[in-house]
Amino acid sequence: MGTYGEEFGAPEFIVKVSNGKFVDITVKRGAPCGATWESIRRVLNMPVEEGIIRMGIEAQFFCTADPAGWDPIYAKSPIHLAGEIHAAALKRAVRNEDKATSPNIKYPNNIKNLIS
Repeated sequence: MGTYGEEFGAPEFIVKVSNGKFVDITVKRGAPCGATWESIRRVLNMPVEEGIIRMGIEAQFFCTADPAGWDPIYAKSPIHLAGEIHAAALKRAVRNEDKATSPNIKYPNNIKNLIS
């Protein structure tokens, strides 16, 4: 899909976490509807635990997919699936940031359990 596929598709993030909060989030790839970029604005500076949950909610709010288009395989509407995919991508980015920049970082147990 070329350049389009590099910028649009399943969301992918690069995050920086400081003192348990998101201090920087870069979107490497996001949803073509723009929900990814809109959602990130509302998650920045939030505690990690709250931000991951909030990411899913915000992605659902900004998603332009038809909520009536129920998926029989996943038993979810596309909006709910988009929320789960965005939250999982942000969680994965936190896990990657943890491994890449600070292998000895100590997260509080509630955050450690969330990203494990």
